[in-house]
Amino acid sequence: MAKPKSQFVCQSCGAVYPKWTGQCDACNEWNTLVEEASAAALPKGVSGGRGGKAISFVGLKGKSATPARLHTGIAELDRVCGGGLVAGSAILVGGDPGIGKSTLLLQACGTLAATSKCLYITGEEAIDQVRLRATRLGLESAPVELATATNVRDIAASLDTPGAADLVVIDSIQTMYTHAIDSAPGTVTQVRTCSHELIRIAKKQGFTLFLVGHVTKEGTLAGPRVLEHMVDTVLYFEGERGHHFRILRAVKNRFGATDEIGVFEMVSAGLAEVPNPSALFLAERRGNVSGSCVFAGLEGTRPMLVEIQALVAPTSLGTPRRTVVGWDTGRLAMIAAVLEARCGLALSGHDIYLNVAGGLRVSEPAADTAVAAALISSVQDKPVPSGAVVFGEIGLSGEIRAVAQMDQRLREAAKLGFTEAWLPKSTGRKPDEKSSKGVNLNPLGHIQDLVDKFA
Repeated sequence: MAKPKSQFVCQSCGAVYPKWTGQCDACNEWNTLVEEASAAALPKGVSGGRGGKAISFVGLKGKSATPARLHTGIAELDRVCGGGLVAGSAILVGGDPGIGKSTLLLQACGTLAATSKCLYITGEEAIDQVRLRATRLGLESAPVELATATNVRDIAASLDTPGAADLVVIDSIQTMYTHAIDSAPGTVTQVRTCSHELIRIAKKQGFTLFLVGHVTKEGTLAGPRVLEHMVDTVLYFEGERGHHFRILRAVKNRFGATDEIGVFEMVSAGLAEVPNPSALFLAERRGNVSGSCVFAGLEGTRPMLVEIQALVAPTSLGTPRRTVVGWDTGRLAMIAAVLEARCGLALSGHDIYLNVAGGLRVSEPAADTAVAAALISSVQDKPVPSGAVVFGEIGLSGEIRAVAQMDQRLREAAKLGFTEAWLPKSTGRKPDEKSSKGVNLNPLGHIQDLVDKFA
């Protein structure tokens, strides 16, 4: 009897090698190759030729109406998913351990189970443990059907029937396995094969599938990168352990906007929605304090006001510190260099500490001007006006460039009682008068104009 062939698969990127090597040439990771059974060779005639079955084609306009989206009853979750759950879609939810992934999905099942059939399949916990969480969340009487299983063949046999479910949660995909693959659960091949089978059944039977995914120490989803391409939506659950806020962010969505966020607050009874996160992030803000500035940002389609804090202090070290929480360290170094080169502001001999209050992470370039204002305010020891919001992108020559969706930013600022806006001197369309009603606009063309505000 011929010995079955084996191959070595990288658990970080999925690259395949005929023999073991210490380092993966594809991702340069060390000691990530694991021996697995190779896939059986395809029989002759599989690709093209005889034996194939002709596929049928249909037009773009179908005969039946598109099924309505399922609304979970959690508005922030529905918002991130594009307005509700699409039938037959697969959603991958990732996040750090203990961040609240299972809590959020159990809450969604509990509220949706009143009108739809929801199945919660766990491979990490016992049934009694899930019931304990449901009791803490006040969902002990919700008609959610629970099961504990890790064999995908058994799960497929239970779900591959019409009307088996409307919503299925798999917690987590790293615990699932199939006997067809001779490797441990959680390996690249197991995760890819199990996900493909579950997604195939979800598309066939038309139920929404949630897959809970673990993350690596670098913060990326564990398993093959192809897993993110297989699903329709990828959600990351973010948050700092020292803060009670949680951010649900869509990094991929075939049925809605990407970079959309939902904000939750971790309380004793689970995750509570935060419908107006701007007011919550600014609730503990103190006015007339140097080094503090309010940034009018945009997360997906949602305008968001957050406080940016900066502290500039003289240093006795040869290399000054640059400590950043919630923003890009490289971008801070660029802003500091522009302030020093274009405005003569001495920052090279100072430590700089920058913090985005509330645990939110800001990534858009529109925060450049707000960061610069906070730095100048700290150096000059002069506060930014408490009723002012700041936004704009800064170039290397010191120019302040226009940003997108200025009307939405100004509308959110006016709603929260801000009376002044430091914004780019737009060369194109000016902000709408309705959105800027009650807000005094102060256009800035160059970063020197910003420094002159503190003169």
